[in-house]
Amino acid sequence: MAFPHRHDLETTTLLSRHMGEEEARHLDTWLERGGYEGLRKALTMEPEEIVQVVKDSGLRGRGGAGFPTGMKWSFMPGADDDRPHYLCCNADESEPGAFKDREVLRWSPHLLIEGCMIAARAIRARHAYIYIRGEFFPVLPILNRAVSDAYREGYLGEGIMGSGWSCDLTVHVGAGAYIAGEETGLMASLEGRRAEPRVKPPFPAQVGIFGQPTTVNNVETLAAVPMILTNGAEWYRQWGTEKSPGTKLWCCSGHLNRPGNYEMALGVPLKDILFDVCGGIPEGRAVRAVIPGGSSTAYLTPDELDCETTYEGLKEAGSSLGTASPIVMDESTCLLRATRRIAQFYAHESCGQCVQCREGTEWVTEILTRIEHGDGRMEDIDTLYDLCEQLTGRTICVLADSVVFPLKSSLDKFRDEYEAHILRDTCTAT
Repeated sequence: MAFPHRHDLETTTLLSRHMGEEEARHLDTWLERGGYEGLRKALTMEPEEIVQVVKDSGLRGRGGAGFPTGMKWSFMPGADDDRPHYLCCNADESEPGAFKDREVLRWSPHLLIEGCMIAARAIRARHAYIYIRGEFFPVLPILNRAVSDAYREGYLGEGIMGSGWSCDLTVHVGAGAYIAGEETGLMASLEGRRAEPRVKPPFPAQVGIFGQPTTVNNVETLAAVPMILTNGAEWYRQWGTEKSPGTKLWCCSGHLNRPGNYEMALGVPLKDILFDVCGGIPEGRAVRAVIPGGSSTAYLTPDELDCETTYEGLKEAGSSLGTASPIVMDESTCLLRATRRIAQFYAHESCGQCVQCREGTEWVTEILTRIEHGDGRMEDIDTLYDLCEQLTGRTICVLADSVVFPLKSSLDKFRDEYEAHILRDTCTAT
């Protein structure tokens, strides 16, 4: 399907403004760019005031769930609670297709540190953690240096910026488990245990790290906070829509002429991002399918790409915004093989606690592999649908559901692919 190009479409540079600028990593040059002004303002405000500004901005969690950030902060106990409070930044970016948080850490580490400190003050935390993915080898020394510089110059630690408020920040390196990206699995790993999710409730705001009240936010979410504090809630709302305000980093990959990270106001049609900003499909080939929000979201067909890139718009289209990581597949792609590889990833990354997930993801992978190799049976399609039913909403976390979304949508929308492999041992990809 061909789409007309929009020449008026422009990227928006808020979080991505300094990506590619090596000097922006250093504290002195970051201060020249207005760094830590949001924290300076936050130190003159009461925690409740900070929470209200973020509520008014409409900022929603950028890690996939899209829960309102200010509301999440408001769930933490108030000033009458004398227990230690913790903030945890989830930098364990492991969703296949996602590479936005890594770039924020790589180019603007002080932006994240400032966001962590503002959030910590808002929830009355005295200690914040950045749980970073262990495979981010080039990023880790950049982040560690930024933290050391921030401590040396008084932006972390005792009496921050000459105030009476103190807060420490610790960088904790994970060991490469996908499941550690789930907030309760992350907290278990940070405590030195296996990254196994637990049942909620109790929610982290009541029982989190070390059994104390904890808020967990994504890198991109926290990185947006300093500019909201500096410029105000209404300033932030000039981008996006009423229900999905602000901008979003889009990690665009797959069969595209210009894959990469792009920051766009929420609400732009998905087709405009893929065909205008990213330059469309190489060699004029047709798009066959797009996974819009990372590998755990449902496939969209070419005639579904006119949807709004908002939390609501992607849901109406039958998928979800997720981590805003579109993976584009052209007409040469075997959708069965693509789905098998996704299922294989999640089967490998399952922590194994829940029988449905541990066994079900392996069964899905085994059946898809058998069909792909020409040994499938028509009843396998019904079995896969049954497995989708058994995997949905029956486990502690949503890893099993992450297999279902791409699997069921591929069965619904590309059943001819499965039947061609089963009946003729051929593929419908051109």
